[in-house]
Amino acid sequence: MEIVRDRTWWWPDIGAAMAVLFLGALEYTSNDWLSYFGPVRKLLFWLVVLGTALAVGLVRRAPGVSLVLVWAIPLCQAATGSPYVVTQISVLVVAFGTARWGGKVTLRASALSIPAAAVAAVLLVEAGAVRINFPIPSYDLIAATVDQLGIGWRIGVVVVMAALIGVPWLAGLALRISGQAHLDLAEAARQQAKAEQTARIRDAQTRLARDVHDVVGHSLAVILTQAEAAQYLPDDDPGALKSLLAGIATSARSSLRDVQEVLSTTRDTTDDIDRLIGNLRDGGREVVSGQDGTPRPLNQEQRVTAYRVLQEMLTNAIRHGRHDGAVIVQRSWTPDSLVIEVRNAIGSDFSPSGSGSGLDGMRQRLAAVGGSLESGRREDVFVATARIPTS
Repeated sequence: MEIVRDRTWWWPDIGAAMAVLFLGALEYTSNDWLSYFGPVRKLLFWLVVLGTALAVGLVRRAPGVSLVLVWAIPLCQAATGSPYVVTQISVLVVAFGTARWGGKVTLRASALSIPAAAVAAVLLVEAGAVRINFPIPSYDLIAATVDQLGIGWRIGVVVVMAALIGVPWLAGLALRISGQAHLDLAEAARQQAKAEQTARIRDAQTRLARDVHDVVGHSLAVILTQAEAAQYLPDDDPGALKSLLAGIATSARSSLRDVQEVLSTTRDTTDDIDRLIGNLRDGGREVVSGQDGTPRPLNQEQRVTAYRVLQEMLTNAIRHGRHDGAVIVQRSWTPDSLVIEVRNAIGSDFSPSGSGSGLDGMRQRLAAVGGSLESGRREDVFVATARIPTS
């Protein structure tokens, strides 16, 4: 059991022990039979009271020690012929405490102590080793009850003792189980919160990896297209070469800026879709762009999804499409969605590389907003169509 080190937590224990001492003092002053005892017996009385008070005071902090005390005290009383005293009814607090705060060994020992104490009481009383001093009316009531039940005094003592000790023990056990259930629920809540936090971190990592893939992949594809175009420039036209190099530098700077934004904020950029198409044209690639329907404002998540999905579509068109063919981008606005379709010519040797992280990333992005992606080959043209709900 965990020991509480805060001293203020000792006050309830001290208060319980003081209450037992008060009961002992009250019993000492209100019972005439104690006056017939000599100094030794009176000292034994106070030792019993002090021992019982100590057991009650320690039951929260050291329930095992309390259980040993409540067994040692009556055994010593039996050995010395000292009578039980009413104050010892306080051992019921120890019965409660051992069930409530005891460790596994103490809990089992306290459970076994209930029938053991009942049987021990019968044996000790029958042997005359101890005697219980009840007021005469109470004694007569107990005797009459046992006689009416017709169960004999031995069985009656066992039943009364077991019930007397068992009731507070069961109450302590019930509180123990209830407290453990609350701890289990709290631990389950902590584990769930930890799992949710881990899931959020992993989701953020996946989103970051996807964003870096989209940004870097698209920018490198554009730069590659521009660099390949350099071989078709005439050797005697340095101005065209400088212009092409300036375009490559612009694409690189744009890529670096996008990567810095992703790494610093892990949020998608909301740059205009037309900029993607314009950058691709600047790289020397023929792009045909069209738009149907009436454009409508998109929220932040929808704008980000549209931008990143189109970015990946164009990247795939550059990588796998024919360099002498145009890339066709069509945006269609329907009453409830924005449909983006990208077409590019492919050669006869085109072989799809599987789903790939690019297609998977697009599907994940679209699924997050309730959208979908269709892609496939139609004769000599590869078509990718993304649908983004707008309602």
